[in-house]
Amino acid sequence: MSEDRENTLFGEIRRMARTSGAVGGIAARVAGERFLGIKTDKAAHAEDLKSILGGLKGPLMKVAQFLSTVPNALPEEYAQQLASLQANAPPMGWAFVRRRMGTELGPAWESRFRAFGREAAAAASLGQVHRATMLDGTQVACKLQYPDMPSVVEADLRQLRLAMGLYARMDNTIQHDDVYEELRERLREELDYEREAAQMRMYGLMLRDTPDVHVPTPVKDLTTKRLLTMTWLDGRSILARLEEKPSLEERNAYAKALFHAWYVPLYRYGVIHGDPHLGNYQVREDQRGINLLDFGAIRVFPPRFITGTLTLYEAVRDGDNDKAAHAFELWGFKELKRETMEVLLHWARFLYEPLLDDRVRPVQAVDDPDFGRKVAAEVHAGLKRVGGVRPPREFVLMDRAAVGLGSVFLRLRSEMNWHDMFHELIEGYREADLAQRQATALAEAGVPPTVTPAA
Repeated sequence: MSEDRENTLFGEIRRMARTSGAVGGIAARVAGERFLGIKTDKAAHAEDLKSILGGLKGPLMKVAQFLSTVPNALPEEYAQQLASLQANAPPMGWAFVRRRMGTELGPAWESRFRAFGREAAAAASLGQVHRATMLDGTQVACKLQYPDMPSVVEADLRQLRLAMGLYARMDNTIQHDDVYEELRERLREELDYEREAAQMRMYGLMLRDTPDVHVPTPVKDLTTKRLLTMTWLDGRSILARLEEKPSLEERNAYAKALFHAWYVPLYRYGVIHGDPHLGNYQVREDQRGINLLDFGAIRVFPPRFITGTLTLYEAVRDGDNDKAAHAFELWGFKELKRETMEVLLHWARFLYEPLLDDRVRPVQAVDDPDFGRKVAAEVHAGLKRVGGVRPPREFVLMDRAAVGLGSVFLRLRSEMNWHDMFHELIEGYREADLAQRQATALAEAGVPPTVTPAA
């Protein structure tokens, strides 16, 4: 066994031991309260969860980030603690920074900057960000990947696979094999900061005519697989701004910008940003636009998948089950029974409902914060009744983005004509045009081929 492989293996073993014990202890407390009536201190429990997930700095933290974007998905005590993970995970110290920068740019790395901040400006799941000034005066953000992240990711993926396997023994309503493969592929891609830089360039190209969304520009000469240097964008937390109770007009401006940030790339290029948690965008200083950040979790869809998305919209609008069956086939669902399709249509109606209603309205017309959760429970029960379903892997980030972004619109309490914004994007849609735009954007940005999961 090579030394590198041995170090990675032992890193995975250590990671598994820490994760299994920590998460297992929390799971036991949750189960004790839920099923045995044993009360626990939710505030202390939430603090423990934050410490464990933030300290691990791996994909498991992304679970917390996602859950904290969904209103009422967690007890309030948990949500408050986990929300702070989105931009403030515990950072590594200066000794790590010097080692990482020296390894990536050479021992004279400091001579390539006029100034370099010793304290992390932000820290997240795979790396931390330092503010710096280039020799020409350009303000930049340097994202440094944490140590030994390949073994961290592999151990988290093993833990995730174990958790999915245990869950499947209890409830195999949604068969997760392809879901796991998709998550594994995307997480491995996130380790490559040169890939992320290319994906950032692609987003700059796709959103160049969208003035309310701002994308940083990567600095090629100061970027490696474990260091990403990009232009610094001034902005602040959207949660902090919401605490100041901005006007409906301002909240609507943010909602419109977020709609553009996610759906211009999707419906015109077949590309989606798969990580809609609140730490990945900022409010601009002028309070009329957003900064879109973190381009590691990007999904490029086959053009037929986008055609399927629009076909399903038309099927829901027209009540056309034959068209719905065709849409699910385009998405990659195989041999769906009519009963299964009806259950999936219940979820589709929930997601498409704001786009079908041609008027100014909140994203959710029902005044019930638990409505989405209730629909999800109904869909799950329905799928269980009809024998379950195996979703195609492309479905994973699409569904996550739709749910996560919808949750942000709920938090914003925005009121928009979602129908008009959607139709403005899809007007004149042709699959061949999307395919051409997609190919051009990928080539111009230099996005490498998708990682193939190991057997």
